[in-house]
Amino acid sequence: MIEIRNKRKLIENGETSLICRCRILALECLEHAVTAVEPRQLIKAKVKVEKSYLQLEGYTFDLRKFKHVYVVGGGKAGSKMAQAIEELLGKHVTAGAVNIPYGTKMETCIIGLNEAGHPFPDEAGVKGTVRIMELAEQAKENDLVICLISGGGSSLMPLPREGISLKDKQALTKALLKSGAEITEINIVRKHLSAFKGGWLAKKAYPATVLNLVLSDVIGDSLYSIASGPTVADPSTFSDARKILEKYDLWSNAPVSIRKIISEGEEGLLQETPKPDDLVFGKVYNVVIGNNQTACQAAVNYLRSEGFSTLLLTDTLNGEAKVAGEALAKFANDISVCNPSTPKLIGIVVGGETTVTVKGKGLGGRNQELALSAALNLNDAEECVIASFNTDGLDGPTDLAGAIVDGYTLRRARILGLNPKKYLENNDSYNFFFKLGDLINTGITGTNVNDIAVILRKQSLI
Repeated sequence: MIEIRNKRKLIENGETSLICRCRILALECLEHAVTAVEPRQLIKAKVKVEKSYLQLEGYTFDLRKFKHVYVVGGGKAGSKMAQAIEELLGKHVTAGAVNIPYGTKMETCIIGLNEAGHPFPDEAGVKGTVRIMELAEQAKENDLVICLISGGGSSLMPLPREGISLKDKQALTKALLKSGAEITEINIVRKHLSAFKGGWLAKKAYPATVLNLVLSDVIGDSLYSIASGPTVADPSTFSDARKILEKYDLWSNAPVSIRKIISEGEEGLLQETPKPDDLVFGKVYNVVIGNNQTACQAAVNYLRSEGFSTLLLTDTLNGEAKVAGEALAKFANDISVCNPSTPKLIGIVVGGETTVTVKGKGLGGRNQELALSAALNLNDAEECVIASFNTDGLDGPTDLAGAIVDGYTLRRARILGLNPKKYLENNDSYNFFFKLGDLINTGITGTNVNDIAVILRKQSLI
């Protein structure tokens, strides 16, 4: 079980015994959700190796027919995924290279784990990606390339197109992350600035067979967007990338090298990313081993086991975090606990990934901003608790996963002299919740399937 490290403190912050009990259940619900998408558990549940046959999701691969098996990839779940594959395949693995975030390295024997920068790409990431491409190029027709992909892979596996420096790519990445652009839009831009993403890894590995194991952090599990789809055909174009930069007023201030590459691509002077009709994808097999819905369903199952009338409201929540927080609070307000026909124990689970358009100078992640906005709109729902966190354990540019609020949060803030509206306007939700002691601390979880939020309302104690 992946545990919330400061759970006791978060529970003690409850103003009443009812709120304390709701906080316990909300936090345990989140723990069950993130534990359900632990990468080693998912891979071992999905992938079976018996008598040299690798089987999963209806696919069967006879490992005796492959001269070499290479394991490559990257993402926040990279260490645990690599460890699980090594345990399952053992001596069948020839070599491997997987890029992972700093501080997440685990013990492996054959697969090399390379620590690199996230959310901003760095030289270590470039070096590791070059090694991945070298292994892909070594692969021949009778070889198998197992690609391990999870959220964060776009930043962890940078390999800029010729003519673009890492510095320029870093600058644009920072601007995109602050712009409010959705991750699918950001990845369209990234793919057209990369020699690795958008199908180029599959192109390099051809004619080898490629098995792509994916832990999805993208709403709808769009394979071409997860980690910017290094082994997946890319339907987007250079023109799409330009339109996105223009949409968020980033085109005119983008580095000259980036504008040059995109413009030349639009004119047909540069090769587009590999498209769906490319024959290389005929030897690529993609399997999603886990996603946000997996985590949400685990949360629902837990609440039901605790006697709640439970609803999975959506696993596709998106848009501005503060708007989503307001909507969830109003939804909670509208649940009539006074109506005799309304269940006494009500649990609402929400999954997805919102965005934050940064206008202030504060510190905060999308889950913290959502929670702050929710607190401002809870009105008189004193018996309500809302908690929201990122399943990877790091919310935006902060070191904590999210935050928890209830109907007494604003009263506690007033006692401390805090003005929640000003904190929200300054995008400073982290410091607001730091002062209240209501930030959720899981540490780096080693998985990543977007965000989970839970709303609990109770009429009486269990």
